[in-house]
Amino acid sequence: MIKEPFVTKEQVAEITKTWPTPFHLYDEKGIRRNAEALKKAFSWNKGYKEYFAVKATPNPFLIRILREYGCGYDCSSLTELMLSDAIGAEPGDIMFSSNDTPAEEFALADKLGAIINLDDITHIDFLEKTIGHIPETISCRYNPGGLFKISNDIMDNPGDAKYGMTTEQIFEAFKILKAKGAKEFGIHAFLASNTVTNDYYPMLAKVLFEVAVKLQKETGAHIKFINLSGGIGIPYKPDQEPNDIQVIGEGVRRVYEEVLVPAGMGDVAIYTELGRFMMGPYGCLVTTAIHEKHTHKEYIGVDACAANLMRPAMYGAYHHITVLGKENEPCSHMYDVTGSLCENNDKFAIDRMLPKIDMGDVLVIHDTGAHGFSMGYNYNGRLRSAEVLLKEDGSTQLIRRAETPSDYFATFDCFDIGKKLIAK
Repeated sequence: MIKEPFVTKEQVAEITKTWPTPFHLYDEKGIRRNAEALKKAFSWNKGYKEYFAVKATPNPFLIRILREYGCGYDCSSLTELMLSDAIGAEPGDIMFSSNDTPAEEFALADKLGAIINLDDITHIDFLEKTIGHIPETISCRYNPGGLFKISNDIMDNPGDAKYGMTTEQIFEAFKILKAKGAKEFGIHAFLASNTVTNDYYPMLAKVLFEVAVKLQKETGAHIKFINLSGGIGIPYKPDQEPNDIQVIGEGVRRVYEEVLVPAGMGDVAIYTELGRFMMGPYGCLVTTAIHEKHTHKEYIGVDACAANLMRPAMYGAYHHITVLGKENEPCSHMYDVTGSLCENNDKFAIDRMLPKIDMGDVLVIHDTGAHGFSMGYNYNGRLRSAEVLLKEDGSTQLIRRAETPSDYFATFDCFDIGKKLIAK
């Protein structure tokens, strides 16, 4: 199978006249088409809402696009709350799911009318002391423990994750919260990451729906929503079949009809918190080959580095690479594609078969639309790149400028040396 970029060599040549590489590029047409498909897939549920995982791509220009399709904001930090507020979040638009949460973050979430999703039973007292009350609508994060399997395949290991409450704890939490004045409840769980199977969401839904029925029966708490969180992945490799969101939505509907409706819970809203699925395939890192090295291996050095995309360095994650203009040439050369950091893991690809790469060739690193720019950092004093939007009409818009040395030195502005550096 061939993995084709959403941008052509000619389009990139035009873009780089204004914004030099490296930069992250986003596909507005693809983002809109995908958001519409998700909305349609869950249209059977009257209360359905997608809370976009801000952590995945915290750019207000992109989040505003999703906003047009009714999406809210999944936040897990103070700055993500502030960003969502600035974009125009209304009460109920934010789902605040965090762990090891500082008091000031709970306070701001409450002030903004966010739905607070508690990660641990001990957070009940902490929240009450922080904001002076328990919200009438509140959610708890559930972790059933053990391994999460689909057929005989282990998808992930919730029992080893730091998130969520045990089965016993969530039942106790609902009782405590109800006694303290909570009236509407939600259940949230994230049991596997980046699944490329249409079965994950329906299986997760069955686990949560069955727990919800027991919770409502045993605690008397009215369950308003069930949040399936994220976990729907994308096909990073060319030979992977993409998820079919319509099949996934239908699978969840069937389980809803089998479990919730007979229990008199046909009014429960379904929420999702998708980041990677919403944005991942609709972003790419555009970079230029600037060096070649012939030693014990063949290396191609590019002007991007792990500061621009750290997933390959951090996880050994695969990101497909297209050499623009050479899509039809044979992949006859084995390269390590590297950045300039003083770390040997600063590699976008290892032993990757690619067409012969010449200096000045432009490489597109696929599927960086989620957890790409957002995971950037400044090791070695490297600066994070610009973000550019490829609009539906083919024009482009700068949606985040590249960092400058003044940005890097900005936190020294209270010292004389910092003021000199910034001035330069």
